[in-house]
Amino acid sequence: MPAPAENVGTFRDRIAVNRRNSLLLVAVFLAFVTVLGYVIGYAWVGDPAGAVFGLLLALAAGTVSGLATYYAGDRMVLAASRAREITHDDAPVLFNVVEEMAIAAGLPMPKVYIIEDSAPNAFATGRDPEHAKIAVTRGLLEKLDRDELQGVVAHEMAHVGNYDIRYAMLVGILVGTTVLISDFFLRTLWFGRGQRRGEGGGQIQLIMFLIALVLAILAPLFARLLQLSISRQREYLADATAVSLTRNPKGLADALQKISSDREVLEVANRATAHLYIVNPIKKFERRARGLFSTHPPVEERIRILRAMEAGGVPQQTP
Repeated sequence: MPAPAENVGTFRDRIAVNRRNSLLLVAVFLAFVTVLGYVIGYAWVGDPAGAVFGLLLALAAGTVSGLATYYAGDRMVLAASRAREITHDDAPVLFNVVEEMAIAAGLPMPKVYIIEDSAPNAFATGRDPEHAKIAVTRGLLEKLDRDELQGVVAHEMAHVGNYDIRYAMLVGILVGTTVLISDFFLRTLWFGRGQRRGEGGGQIQLIMFLIALVLAILAPLFARLLQLSISRQREYLADATAVSLTRNPKGLADALQKISSDREVLEVANRATAHLYIVNPIKKFERRARGLFSTHPPVEERIRILRAMEAGGVPQQTP
């Protein structure tokens, strides 16, 4: 995991640090999947060339799955969230704010959606800026003032401009490949085939077999933790980018404070869509929150960094 960020003083420095951390985590993830696939492939076939072929096959399968999500995922998310596309006449203030932030970011105007729910929250989706969509809840419009709404919309436009959906696709492919490789190896053991291959293939293959067994058990958990770490870094990056668009860290900080302290339950949110929202929509007191890994950085930490920007300096970011 990346080390805590150094003490930096501007949103530009924050952006640079969070981008660097994101790239570092993705590089670690790629290296991890490569080692996992090679070790398990070697343990299975006892041949280096065969191991590379098995790794490439798993990556190909993961890529096909990821691309399907990439091109159809936004429609599925909006449908699952019961989001309704609106026009300027339906919510003129929201439309004006979205237009302002799109111009500030140098991005096309995204489509705008409303979720008829009293819990304040928002998310962005779409595979690129030309296909971007921003969805906000009715509660967000009713409970936030214009500066706070601008901060939230700027955060979501930052996700669009930073191509976070592409990061999500890449990480999803890596997670899917990890699970695919691990599951294949463990299933072959269940039927006894992997055990026979591990035997009689030489001492190196036997060692690889034992290492592969440990990796296959731990790999899905490690992959999930890496995925969450990358997601959290992208949230920090979107916060810093939002400040670069609005030049008003107070608006976003106040919005995060209101959203996180609101007790209303966002009924349409689920574990598959929770990571998209600006603040985790699943409250700790809800039954569905049990066993849920954190997809967001601590909101208190995000607010603390934004308040420090407001005061003219950024403190050290905790891990």
